[in-house]
Amino acid sequence: MSPEPGSPLTVHKLDAYGREVFRYPGRLVQAAVDRIVLEAEYGREAMDVGELRMEPGDRFVETFYFDRWYNVFAVYAGTSRQLRGWYVNVTRPARLEGSEIYAEDLALDLVVTPERSWEVLDREEFDALEIPAADRERAERGLAELVDLLVSGSPPFDLAP
Repeated sequence: MSPEPGSPLTVHKLDAYGREVFRYPGRLVQAAVDRIVLEAEYGREAMDVGELRMEPGDRFVETFYFDRWYNVFAVYAGTSRQLRGWYVNVTRPARLEGSEIYAEDLALDLVVTPERSWEVLDREEFDALEIPAADRERAERGLAELVDLLVSGSPPFDLAP
């Protein structure tokens, strides 16, 4: 049985080896066969990641895919509709277990501004991971798919700034 919209969820960010890095609460927005969308409040210290600024209280609309090698966070200033940009993690496909969602981060990140300029971050960290070659290849394909979606203005990068 999948959770209902508005239901609380807990996100578990795991490293590439399955160890929990941190967890945080969210609320379900939408569930589908291939993904789950939730809303969460950014509760960490202000941080600049590439050209994207994240501040305490920012609203994240997070899409976790069960069949893709990434998750996508649309970042909004506070509770407003002002899009700050997108923060994308290259990950193994997410797992949903009851009201718990698990995402294994593979270090590569894609940061996108509302104007759709973009930057890949943490390539060296990804290259240093001791992961199976098949996972490395899937992660690279996931990143290439993201760039294709971005360049074509396709979801999830179809929001107006």
